[in-house]
Amino acid sequence: MTRVRRALLSVSDKTGLIPFAAGLAGLGVELISTGGTARALREAGLRVTDVAEITGSPEMLDGRVKTLHPRIHGGLLGIRENPEHERQMAAQGIVPIDLVAITLYPFEATTARPDVSLAEAVENIDIGGPAMIRSAAKNFEAVAVIVDPQEYGSILDELKRNDGWLSRATRFGLARKAFAHTARYDALIAGFLESGDLASDGSWLSATQGGTQPTGHWPEVGRVPGSRLSFPHLLHVRLEKVQELRYGENPHQRAAFYRDLALQGGIAAARQLQGKELSYNNLMDLHAAWELAQEWNEPVVAIIKHTNPCGVATAAELVQAYTRARDTDPISAYGGVLGVNRPLDAATAREIASTFVEAVVAPEYTAEALSILKDRKNLRLLEMPSAMGHEPSAMSGFEMRRVSGGMLMQDRDDVDLDPGSLTVVTRRAPTDAEMRALRFAWRVAKHVKSNAIVLATEHAAVGIGAGQMSRVDSAKLARMKANFPTQGTALASDAFFPFRDAVDAAAEAGVTAVIQPGGSVRDAEVIAAADEHGMAMVFTGIRHFRH
Repeated sequence: MTRVRRALLSVSDKTGLIPFAAGLAGLGVELISTGGTARALREAGLRVTDVAEITGSPEMLDGRVKTLHPRIHGGLLGIRENPEHERQMAAQGIVPIDLVAITLYPFEATTARPDVSLAEAVENIDIGGPAMIRSAAKNFEAVAVIVDPQEYGSILDELKRNDGWLSRATRFGLARKAFAHTARYDALIAGFLESGDLASDGSWLSATQGGTQPTGHWPEVGRVPGSRLSFPHLLHVRLEKVQELRYGENPHQRAAFYRDLALQGGIAAARQLQGKELSYNNLMDLHAAWELAQEWNEPVVAIIKHTNPCGVATAAELVQAYTRARDTDPISAYGGVLGVNRPLDAATAREIASTFVEAVVAPEYTAEALSILKDRKNLRLLEMPSAMGHEPSAMSGFEMRRVSGGMLMQDRDDVDLDPGSLTVVTRRAPTDAEMRALRFAWRVAKHVKSNAIVLATEHAAVGIGAGQMSRVDSAKLARMKANFPTQGTALASDAFFPFRDAVDAAAEAGVTAVIQPGGSVRDAEVIAAADEHGMAMVFTGIRHFRH
């Protein structure tokens, strides 16, 4: 155990500082401090020794240099009961420091502001604080380091119980937290600096400033805003555990849920209002449901099963959208996960309560809706933050997926259809109604596992063929899964048709219009098949594989 006789306090966040310092002083601990912290302690009537008195050097360079001195770091790093260390410390007038409490400059809060300048961000990079934290944590055998004001109470309690002594287990636990804290802090700095760059005139261009950059695309040096920056050579990912899960995809797998600290929204920001603990698979499906629901401005309901849509529909009223989506494939919808883009109202809640639903994610719930659903105690209800959509952060424009030994990273698939870029390749052009249906089907297909085929009207998916090894099988599956007549529907394919067989299968189902990327060596054969069946076909030039 270590007896705490001398403590250095230097905090940006002064939460709980005075009671903690008073408790230390009551135990006979000498207090050493700097700048504003020392001033706050003196104003509270506590006796404090300035760091400058210890070092013999004044604070300088606007406070940038004050604790970077051998008499501070020697007092933290010197190994007690090491004769040579003790001899050198005595020769240099270095006294041991047994406890440090440090909170760093508010870099994270400062850079969270969309209008932050590079100069302001840099000025909020703490140098002396992390250095002292690391020195103290390295020497945890003799020094306790506190980086979280929430720890003050428990540390004081232990000191009081043990007449001023702290156990080795406590010091080791504090050291672990301290190194994690400085690692996170450094990652925040690196992440901010990677989220923008210097323009040709030397000004700072950030992906969160001005709205001039496409989501997730960073400006390059010397280029105008909106140009792309290559992927960073070193990728800093900052994750914080939200909760441990009961298990992973299967009961024999462990799992936990982490929040990306670079982002402000998404499923990780949702608030669970009721229901059982979320599972790994729930979270995967909720993410898929929310992402799909964001494709429309009009009221929409997306029903997800095993990360694939099994029903999607729009309507003037949310309840009508729900019944349309549910009735697309009622068997698959049973036990599904719902995503909606409107406040969930009482009428929709009553329909949801009439069957088995695993989870719902919505931007809001009316009080009446919550009252209706409260008896479904296992039904998980998630409410998204008020700021809907994707976060204005550089990292929000990227997706990452783990593979053995590494990570894949890519732009988000945020591309939507540009009507002006569509090419009609058949003799017959789509009607206005068919074009609306094609656009609906295309949006759904973007969220269906490849190979993906979607049959739809302008308001609802009718049949979905997902994850098949051949496109013709997906087309046949979409027809088989349809609960409504497929005559007169539109078909979307996530990639080109390698053969005409899927078009022939679509014609048998009564499809009248097709949207696909084009680009197959057999495009002419596929177009001829569409003409034979009197179909309209448009090429997009955009593929939406989803693996």
